Amino acid sequence: MYIAQAFKGLYDWWRYVLGVFIIFAAWQFIGMVPLGIAIVFKLFGTNMEQIPTDIPQMIELLGSNLFLFLMLISFAFGLVGVFVSAKALHKQSVKNLTTARDKIDWKRFWFIFFLWGIVSSGFVLLDYALKPEDYQFNFQLQPFLILAVIAILLIPLQTSFEEYFFRGYLMQGLGVMGKHQAFPLVLVYLIIVISSYLVIDKLFVLTVWYSILDLLFFLVLGILLFNSSFLERIYSTSVYQRLYGVLNRSSTPLLITSIGFGLMHLANPEVEKLGYIIMVYYIGTGLFLGIITLMDDGLELALGFHAANNLFTALLVTADWTAFQTHSILKDLSDPSEMAMAEIFVPVLVVFPILIFILSKLYKWNNWKEKLFGTVVEPPKEDYKILE
Repeated sequence: MYIAQAFKGLYDWWRYVLGVFIIFAAWQFIGMVPLGIAIVFKLFGTNMEQIPTDIPQMIELLGSNLFLFLMLISFAFGLVGVFVSAKALHKQSVKNLTTARDKIDWKRFWFIFFLWGIVSSGFVLLDYALKPEDYQFNFQLQPFLILAVIAILLIPLQTSFEEYFFRGYLMQGLGVMGKHQAFPLVLVYLIIVISSYLVIDKLFVLTVWYSILDLLFFLVLGILLFNSSFLERIYSTSVYQRLYGVLNRSSTPLLITSIGFGLMHLANPEVEKLGYIIMVYYIGTGLFLGIITLMDDGLELALGFHAANNLFTALLVTADWTAFQTHSILKDLSDPSEMAMAEIFVPVLVVFPILIFILSKLYKWNNWKEKLFGTVVEPPKEDYKILE
């Protein structure tokens, strides 16, 4: 089982908490420094009130190629953060983070990379042939060549970060943490905290001091809830034991990482343009990638699919309302609200299930119930050893 690969290293809960902090810091704090420097440099000597606050404004200030390069650099730092955390905190090899096979199967990666690259490009070209009035020929040789170099070098790092973080580090981490008796209580507590915070954010204007007081309240609540006598009483109840049995399964990290993957895209311009219904596509894509990872016992297929999806899209088609606004070959001029339902639901409900069926036949997947809904079981100690 892919999730059980985490048992081949050190898997204390605090290591994953610290690891997530290191990864987030590498991605958002260190990785965003070049972008911040470029924005400040561009604004130097101008009216500082013009500081860009969203992706379209940053693209207008820096140009699409430079912005794309600087944005993708941050994901490269995040990927380094994942590998450093895995090796330094968990004594886990990149191979064990990637696959349960004896070695990484790059044939799987390249198969789905070219398959999905051809299929996704075919969908775009078919739509262009049927509705040419919805597109503008956008090709300019020099900007496109620069885009191609940036995209080919850095987009695979961006997609690899997301896969290694969500389908790798977090899925394995949540899977092994689910073995801890306190996991259901911690999960319910976090849901309450996050939901309450979002509700308060909608109802009130959160000043810095208000936010600090809010966090202190939930910290005190956590201390009160997680005292030993309270925990003993909770653990002994039949309701809690049933909840523990339900959550201590592969489906729990699968669902949590899929939802987290979707929420990561909330800041994308597509959400503002299409509304929260686009979350169906993002979460559905995360669920698809998680399923093929668990069924195939490795990340190779998810890595190849995600890289092809973003790379071919960036080179072939762009639009003014997407996160990837590039010097691509075509520019989509259609009203996104008119195509939202097809673009969102057809991939999730039709295309992805067909892909899963094809891959299951090709790679002879079996034991679906155990891999997707079974209990995470620690293998015998003699089957592995921790890296020195």
